[in-house]
Amino acid sequence: MKHLHSGKVRDLYELPDGELLIVARDSISAYDYVLSTPIPDKGKVLTQLSLWWFEQLADVVPNHVVSTELPEGAPKEWAGRAVVVRKLDMVPVECVARGYLTGGGLKEYRRSGSVCGVALPEGLVDGSRLPEPVFTPTTKAAVGAHDEPMTFPEVERAVGAELAAKLRDITLEVYRRGAEIGRERGVIVADTKIELGLRDGGLILGDEVLTPDSSRFWPADDWEPGRSQKSFDKQFVRDWLVSPESGWDPASGAEPPALPEHIVEQTRAKYVEAYERLTGRSWA
Repeated sequence: MKHLHSGKVRDLYELPDGELLIVARDSISAYDYVLSTPIPDKGKVLTQLSLWWFEQLADVVPNHVVSTELPEGAPKEWAGRAVVVRKLDMVPVECVARGYLTGGGLKEYRRSGSVCGVALPEGLVDGSRLPEPVFTPTTKAAVGAHDEPMTFPEVERAVGAELAAKLRDITLEVYRRGAEIGRERGVIVADTKIELGLRDGGLILGDEVLTPDSSRFWPADDWEPGRSQKSFDKQFVRDWLVSPESGWDPASGAEPPALPEHIVEQTRAKYVEAYERLTGRSWA
């Protein structure tokens, strides 16, 4: 196996036959930093949840999975967190869909009344459900840099009008399917980010999909617009990092502090709960 790349939370290897092996680590990133403290089992949870979602979305968009069997020579500890996938020509756009307003979208809305050039109704607050899901793409920044919002005309200029329309339509359909399944299981999918690549002229879903790293999951029975929502995702870690207990300022330029044991344990529990609620399977 030839090591090709290490991202924020995954390592990428090329296999002798030209296919790729993606290995999910237990690292967690926030505010464009990879934190020094791992979350036990996180890589396995993301991998297994993505595999489940790929099955649920098979009629919406094909995916890059070839095999979940470890290739010869791979360390046994990679079992459950490694997937053999097809090589794709990844589209240079982060494809994001939002059904609820929060996070960076809320900040942009408060400044301009819109998100990525999409005008939204007046009077929305943190956690508001949008009249309909919207496509809010961003640039795909390198590790350590920050993704920037893109308008749809900017996406068209980057990849062409035909491909831009396909990116938008697939992203929104993935979100709608995910939101529908989540709703049946008492989970609000507030927003999600997907990665799409080209192979033989068609768009293929890659990387991860509808996980606590790529989406915001809220318990439906606790949803209350106008405040921050409880979550089953890494927003919990983001919130701790900017809390008085952490004492860290994202604008300081300093590395984030190590996560205390109680935050690590609670974060792992949230990831596992997201998996169990959505799939209906026991993690243990």
